[in-house]
Amino acid sequence: MDFGWPVKEQELYENILSFARQRLNSGVTERERDHRFGHDEWRLCGEHGLLGLCLPERYGGLGLSAVATARMIEAFGRGCEDAGLVFSASAHLFACATPIAHHAPEELRERVLPRLASGDWIGANAITEAEAGSDIFSMKATAVRDGADYILNGEKSYVTNGPVADVVVVFAVTNPAHGYLGVSAFVVERGTPGLVAGKPFTKMGLTTSPICSMYLDGCRIPATQRLGDEGQGAAVFADSMRWERACLFAGYTGSMERQLDRTIAHARARRQFKKPIGKHQAIAHRIADMKLRLEAARLLLYRACWALDQGGDPTLEVSLAKLAVSEAAIESSLDAIHIHGGAGFIQEMGVERSLRDAVPATLFSGTSEIQRDLIAKRLGL
Repeated sequence: MDFGWPVKEQELYENILSFARQRLNSGVTERERDHRFGHDEWRLCGEHGLLGLCLPERYGGLGLSAVATARMIEAFGRGCEDAGLVFSASAHLFACATPIAHHAPEELRERVLPRLASGDWIGANAITEAEAGSDIFSMKATAVRDGADYILNGEKSYVTNGPVADVVVVFAVTNPAHGYLGVSAFVVERGTPGLVAGKPFTKMGLTTSPICSMYLDGCRIPATQRLGDEGQGAAVFADSMRWERACLFAGYTGSMERQLDRTIAHARARRQFKKPIGKHQAIAHRIADMKLRLEAARLLLYRACWALDQGGDPTLEVSLAKLAVSEAAIESSLDAIHIHGGAGFIQEMGVERSLRDAVPATLFSGTSEIQRDLIAKRLGL
């Protein structure tokens, strides 16, 4: 078993890490006040390939495997202190661009994907509803066939990038009698009559990632903008979730590594009782636990991405990784705050931000409870 990285991938990792540190960290506090990422930062992410890592090269992407994609998202999360930007870019790539790349007709791919990969367009995914969260296929949004078109009606909740999206992957019921086999997915572009973005929500974390409800009122789109065949929405969603639950969470392992580095530096510099606090066993053990969580979560994540690259059904590996990373991010953030003491509690120091950004990781892309259900099912329970 080789844990090393090919030279080209390691060079790309270092390039992205350096870019994120140098170009994406100014003005984060101001962007948090505005509750959205900056246009310039988004454009720069596009120029550096971060918005098309796993997309085919013929559409402007880098054509990377899931493992390599996760590695680059990890560099992004490690170097960029704006977790909302990392999250929005990852949602754009894995929940919008990837399902289009895998399931859209060729003409639609050629028209949409280069704009998403370059950052000219911002992508979003609209599946969740007020009464269809973990029970996602209880959705009420409908898509009724009308000749060569579909007419979409309904309301979607918690749409990441919704307030600024140029294109949205929308899931709706096409045949209620068929249950989850009666759901289809569609690509809806900004400006389509009947598509309305609601007022952005104010959140506890991932502050610069804009999110809102979206409303579909007699929204007519051509059938050529359907992803896959009618009734294949469940398969499109499952494919998207595998990529999102695996690769997106590499951003958290990156931020956990940055958090660990900062905490170690603080433990070496801060002195109490005539010695650095890192020399006190109570502090040293917390830091050891942070390192353990990071390495265990990272190994599970890369195994999940490897399984995704092999084909087949990687649900067990992906669910284990998503659960491990999201819960480790919360526990290690609590440790970092505790080790920093009063300074960790003060917003201006930026330590507590990691906890606010970590909490939603156990909620989106399937809650921790859903991941445990999936794991248990794969174990035959």
